[in-house]
Amino acid sequence: MSMTHFPADRTAYVRAHLWLALGAMAGATLILWLIGNPYVWTGLVAGAGAIALRGFYLASEELAAVWAIEGHDLTGPGGQRISLARIETIRTIGSFVQVITRDGHKYLIKYQADPQATMTAIERARA
Repeated sequence: MSMTHFPADRTAYVRAHLWLALGAMAGATLILWLIGNPYVWTGLVAGAGAIALRGFYLASEELAAVWAIEGHDLTGPGGQRISLARIETIRTIGSFVQVITRDGHKYLIKYQADPQATMTAIERARA
């Protein structure tokens, strides 16, 4: 029986962190401006630095995550196993694919190079 794998993609990981950094930079700068800090430019440095540090420390864990379709189950990191028959909703959110089961449990397949293709493969396996 063949398995379909959905590994995390480094390019999607970096792209997601660039967007996070832009948001953090804008947010930090806005807060400093609103409170009247004369050094609003430090918000740019703080936002970029915080997300860069986060990305660096989490990269090895996040990029090692691999989801797969194994028989009638969707398996993920940490021993997660979801019966394909229990899946109610599948949708993309940026580079993530969100899987929601009939009992309301939610799972994220993160940093997919082609989240639409991942979603389509899961939907095809469910059929």
